[in-house]
Amino acid sequence: MIYSADDRCPLDDGNSIPGIGLGTFSSDKLVKGDVVEAVKAGIEIGYRHLDGALMYGNEDEVGEAIRAKIADGTVKREDIFYTSKLWMTYLSPNMVRKALEKTLKSLQLDYVDLYLMHWPMALKPSEEEIFPRDANGKLLLDDVDFCETWAAMECCKEVGLVRSIGVSNFNHRQLEMVLKMPNLKYKPVCNQVECHPYLNQSKLLKFCKSKNIVLVGYSPLGTPRNPKYLNTSIPPLLNDPVLKKLGEKHHKTAAQVVLRYQVQRGVVVVPKSFNPGRMKQNREQTLPHASSTLDILPVWVWTVSVGSIFG
Repeated sequence: MIYSADDRCPLDDGNSIPGIGLGTFSSDKLVKGDVVEAVKAGIEIGYRHLDGALMYGNEDEVGEAIRAKIADGTVKREDIFYTSKLWMTYLSPNMVRKALEKTLKSLQLDYVDLYLMHWPMALKPSEEEIFPRDANGKLLLDDVDFCETWAAMECCKEVGLVRSIGVSNFNHRQLEMVLKMPNLKYKPVCNQVECHPYLNQSKLLKFCKSKNIVLVGYSPLGTPRNPKYLNTSIPPLLNDPVLKKLGEKHHKTAAQVVLRYQVQRGVVVVPKSFNPGRMKQNREQTLPHASSTLDILPVWVWTVSVGSIFG
């Protein structure tokens, strides 16, 4: 059970993951060095779980920040839990290790703590383009069995390039496909999905718990308000009157209430902020039980596809 920001959640392979992490993705245009300073600040505040990905395009800066805080004695490498993700253009089994080694080269680290298959679908193999498209601008998909991708990820774990392996954006049927692989060596230790009170993933959480798979929630403070795939007439999560009322009652922010709700449910969360003040607030989310109240908030469900998200 996760009780505070410093608690760790055990993983099925014997490792453990800090209950609250710092997301490093940004849809904003940042100046070179902004990510370095944000991650350094996060480590100084107390974050030990850092969530990144090759697709984010900033693992060089995240690695620079980690190495700087190791060099100045703030942390040791074993104190940091770094998550990266295998992007969709690298799902072909012969490209999996190449992608992980690219991440490690950017980070200038010897291993990552957790490596996730970012999505259960593949794009045309490419080392240069994140979103390969044809002459008409249509996204180029590829036909890859993600179970074969998983087997290649198992090999990366066996050679020590990664400590734990998991998946992201998988539904329960896709998880079952991996779990039922005839020659499965390592089951996914976690499934990272969008999770917040408006998309509480209660059925998926129940399934994951039954399989001893940790649910990790990204966008725990609400989905990015991108009109490409969200009805922006839906009010922002942090403006919800129930959250505001709970926050006022306990002298906490709406964000702190939301994060407390998740850790009470056993969901690991990776809120993103490059603001040191909000980073600190997000770690200070202890308050009496809120989950029974937040479970009855309206659940806004929307269907997305690769095409709708990525254009």
